[in-house]
Amino acid sequence: MNFKKALVSTLGTAAILGAGFFASTTSANADVRVTVKSGDTVAKIANQYNSSVSAIESANSLKNVNMIYVGESLVIPSSASTTTTTQTQTTTPSTSQTTSANTAAATTTRAATTGTTNYSSQQNTSANTASTTANTANASSTSTSTSTSSSSSSEAAAKAWIANKESGGSYSATNGQYIGKYQLSSSYLNGDYSAANQEKVANQYVSSRYGSWAKAQAFWQANGWY
Repeated sequence: MNFKKALVSTLGTAAILGAGFFASTTSANADVRVTVKSGDTVAKIANQYNSSVSAIESANSLKNVNMIYVGESLVIPSSASTTTTTQTQTTTPSTSQTTSANTAAATTTRAATTGTTNYSSQQNTSANTASTTANTANASSTSTSTSTSSSSSSEAAAKAWIANKESGGSYSATNGQYIGKYQLSSSYLNGDYSAANQEKVANQYVSSRYGSWAKAQAFWQANGWY
């Protein structure tokens, strides 16, 4: 912390002109190394450790950011250090400043008395500005909601398409080591062939490997499997 005071004397009369307070805080994060767990994606890890997908991709030389494996060790670059500086300034007015303030106050009082200051107009302008801002925010929210709903519908359709191609939508379908509605390897399901676990593991698999069901569908259409 740094405290600074200035003292000015005129004809033996002292007046404190100003005092300032400055505070600075700095925070920094070090790179960390994490082990990929079931259900992890690069985007999820980046968000958890305040990093970015591109930074993790670069630090680990990933050929495909949509394909990481359980047990894999990744270096997570830290975000840039941040420094915050706070300044508080207080000033005790000198005699001339006090006189100017009194003059301004008297002028304002006269203006209010004679009706030359129209506060009502200023208030109406502020209210109109606030209303316009609120309408813009509502329109943006509606657009975002519509986009999210459309995306969710597309994902559900892609997921149902793959399930139909793999098993006809049957949780009990089997083909060698591949089991269930999404024909997942028995090692992925870890012995739990319940419908709930099939849905959970399928979502984790697609999210980790492709990033979305829509992308998984595109891959299936190009290669005949996903």
